[in-house]
Amino acid sequence: MALLIIGAASAGYWWWRSRTPALPAYVSRANGRLEMTRIDIAVKYAGRIIDLPIREGDVVRPGSVLARQDTAEIKAQIAGAEAQRQRAISAIGRAEAELDVRRNNLRLAGLEMTETATMRGKALVSQVELDRRRIAKDAETAGAAAAEAAVKEARNALSEAEARIARLTVILDETTIRAPVNGRIEYRIVEKDAVLPSGGRIASLLETDDVYMTVFFPMAVAGRLTIGDEARVALDAFDGPPLPATISFVAAEAQFTPKYVETASEREKLVYRVKLRIPVEAARRLDGRLKAGMTGNGYVRIDPTGHWPSSLAFGHAK
Repeated sequence: MALLIIGAASAGYWWWRSRTPALPAYVSRANGRLEMTRIDIAVKYAGRIIDLPIREGDVVRPGSVLARQDTAEIKAQIAGAEAQRQRAISAIGRAEAELDVRRNNLRLAGLEMTETATMRGKALVSQVELDRRRIAKDAETAGAAAAEAAVKEARNALSEAEARIARLTVILDETTIRAPVNGRIEYRIVEKDAVLPSGGRIASLLETDDVYMTVFFPMAVAGRLTIGDEARVALDAFDGPPLPATISFVAAEAQFTPKYVETASEREKLVYRVKLRIPVEAARRLDGRLKAGMTGNGYVRIDPTGHWPSSLAFGHAK
């Protein structure tokens, strides 16, 4: 019986080998797991969550509403800033009217002083009268300067109120938390009515446009890879042709192979981490099917001029 089992296992192995096309010497394979960029979604301002429409597994698009915070306080501040703006506008009107009066008085005082100076030259008025006219003109000059300062101050108050309104409006908009990218909700961390501090997390989002497989190759392979070179990703869960990919990262330093690599002998080797990124178009085409943690194989060419074998070729890729 034992011999029969061993014979059957051997036959199965050689059948599998015959079904698996041999790879050219310039193509290397490594097993790995699919990964997606994880984004922590957090509130920028402290407050209470009044709406939380997301569920774990939901697919979201850029701009999708993930949560809303209580806005009563910020709206009250905006109303106060609007009132401040209206007061500043009224103050500008009063200050400009006062400035017009002061400027007219200054022109009149100037004319009177000039006339008095002419008359003094003809000994028709006393020096005291001329001095009085000069003092009156100086007073009107000071009054006009004060009125100009009042106009400037009122305009500054208006600018300050408008800047405050703009700032509060931005804060109001940011109390609605939106998805920054295409993605899938991985975890919903809080519940509705939770009160969060500034920076408090509400969810974890997987960016479904940023999908890659992390694989590990020895120096003999990693040293001949170039960022941007073509690669292939074949997932265990998918039948059919592999997915296109490009080499987006090659580690600068070697490391021991992670524990999840299948065999103990492989885990003892020093290898280099390599990322094979799946193009956005391909990831979107499989939207909803690609999931972080999927296992499979990554393929690279150490000679980029070599043709891909038929089992790894697709479209116009060779």
